This record gives sequence, C-alpha cells and structure tokens, in this order.
Amino acid sequence: MHMLTSIRTSDGKIEIIDQLLLPHTTKYVEITSIEQAYDAIKDMKIRGAPAIASLASLAFAAYIQTGLDSAQPPAFLLSPESLSTQVIQKLDYLSGARPTAVNLGAAIRRLKAVLQSSIDAGKSVPLIAADLISEGKLIADEDFDRNKRMAEHGGEWLAELDRGSGGSGQELNVLTVCNTGSLATSGYGTALGLITYLHEQKKLGKAYYTQTAPYHQGSRLTALELKTMQVPSVMICDTMVGSLFQHHKIHAVAVGADRIARNGDTANKIGTYNAAVLAARHKIPFIVVAPISTVDLDTPDGSSIPIEHRKPLEACLVRGAVHPFEFDVEGKVRQETVMITPSGLEGIYNPSFDVTPAELITAIVTEKGVAARKEGETSFDLSGVV
Repeated sequence: MHMLTSIRTSDGKIEIIDQLLLPHTTKYVEITSIEQAYDAIKDMKIRGAPAIASLASLAFAAYIQTGLDSAQPPAFLLSPESLSTQVIQKLDYLSGARPTAVNLGAAIRRLKAVLQSSIDAGKSVPLIAADLISEGKLIADEDFDRNKRMAEHGGEWLAELDRGSGGSGQELNVLTVCNTGSLATSGYGTALGLITYLHEQKKLGKAYYTQTAPYHQGSRLTALELKTMQVPSVMICDTMVGSLFQHHKIHAVAVGADRIARNGDTANKIGTYNAAVLAARHKIPFIVVAPISTVDLDTPDGSSIPIEHRKPLEACLVRGAVHPFEFDVEGKVRQETVMITPSGLEGIYNPSFDVTPAELITAIVTEKGVAARKEGETSFDLSGVV
C-alpha cells in the first residue's frame, strides 16, 4: 500500500513535502539550516506534532554534523562549554516554532538531557556531538514503529468494543478530524494510522473526515492520503458532524493530539471539541491516539495548556487550484490564494486548537496500550500507557 511521506532523508540531505501546496502539487523542499526548519514549522509547510519534532531533531543533528565536517571547526565546537551554550540556544529557538505541540518540547528536552549527561560523563567535544546527532536521528526514526503499535492497539480495542456490544467487529465506520496520517508523522500516522490498520485488516467500513477549516488539513491532506491508499472514505464539512451522527452508523471518532494533560484533557486541532460533544450526545466512542511523548504529565489539566492563536488573516484566506484547472509551462496546476471575507475585518477569532475535556473521551491510546476511562470517572489514569 503506497503512503505519502512528510520527511525524506538521504546522504545527509533533509527534504520535506510542502504541505501548503498539497493536494494539487507535490513539491519537496530541502531544509539546510535550523532557521529553515523553524520557518517551515512556523509557516505550516510541515505540520502534525510528531512530524514537527522529527524535522526539528533532524535539522539540529544536521547542524551539528555540518560543524563536525567543516575543515575549520566553528567556534562552538572548541570546548564543551561553548558547545553547550550553542546547543541550548539553538534548541530554545526551535522550541518556539509551535508552542502547543508538546512532542517538539519533549524532543528538545531529550536532546538537552543527552547534552547534560554527556558533559557530566566528561566526554570530549566530538563524542558529545556524536551523542547529540544519534539522539536527533533516533527521535525521528522511532516514530514509524510506535505509530504502527498504537494503530494496532487502538484498532483491536475498537473491534473488541464493537463485538462486546453485539457487533461483528468489522465494517467499522470511523470519523477523524484534521490530518494525522503519514504526512503528520514520520510515517503511518496516529488516528489515521488506526483507520489504515482497520483497512489493512479488512475491518473498516468507511473512513469519514472533516474538512477542518481554516487550513483544510482534512480536505487537502487526509483526502489525499486516503485516496492514495485507496481507502473507502467520505469527506464532510466541519458543520456536518451532527448530521452525520444522526443519519449514519458511526462506530467511533478517532483523533490525534498535540498535548494530553495528566488528567486526560486533550488539546487537538480546532473542531475536535465540537466532534467530542456531538459524539457524547450520540453515545459514539471517542478515541485519542497519540505517542507517549504527547502526554505532558507536568500539565495537570487542559486549563494549563497554552493555545496557539494563528494570524487573523489566515481565517479569511483559502488556497487551492484554479478551477477549471489551468496548467503552467511545467504542466503543474496553477494555484491561487483567495479571500472569502470582506477585507479589513476587525473581529476574527482564530485559535489553532481546542481542548476536549477527559470526561468526553472514551479511550486514550499510545504505543504502550489503551487507557479506557472508567464509567462515572471524569479523568484518566494514564500510568499504564506512559
């Protein structure tokens, strides 16, 4: 089964697919500096909490490697102290690219911990640098395997839940929000990975997905991934979730997460909370699928999660192909950005994420397993899955 990839690396070269141009143009952009990685994350050329952490880690590792490979070593490689100062400065810079996605913060903390333990062990500059490079690559490499594990845990749990309530555990219809597939991760995906797993096991009926305005990650990216994999799927507008639940049998809602608080409150792409409220009304299981690195045990509940607000203008614009299609000299579809509101609007509310309270979530799935919320409880015990 063919999958799209958000990041590809070969011979020390890092390239990302420019997600702002999808689904009409597939263009890989080379990332040659930490600054370029920061801009790509900030400008949403790459998005999805795991993919962001992977790119930041790979760009950081490449930066250190370039220093090691240069004929004249840069000043920061002259002593453990200068290396430490430079590393912390670069990592702190990267951590500011997208504040809500905790995976990025977790990756930064891991790299800082490696730096500290290597210095504490009295290692030389080249050895400290080598430790940082290997950790940076490891953060990116481990994403794919854990995604497959959590997809299997979540998919089998859902099939068993359906069988327990008299169903067949097959022909399962699952709604998802935003894009949580191979484009949002280093491969396979989280919530979309669960859907992919069900499809591979011939247990999926249809995948439903919301357009996810204002960036349309659903209609641009999830649609493209499902079409590429030939998964039976149906797109709905964000405003159609309630109608879908009224008129169609939906077995579960599966979403990703950008940060999960200690009690299970979950920050995810805007529109997730709406879907959770409607799922609760219709008694539809609501499943959060995310790696352990998304669980932030230092954040007690959702009220402490910082919510990123995007530029107001972004909510007024839509980018896409000119229709009917027009082609440039290279045969690529011509794309334009259009404004769908009056110009100069003064009142625009544009948060990138919302927080779904734990009491609306049925289960939280990580690569370690499934934490199901106990009946009558309003929070989660996540000790078994982190």
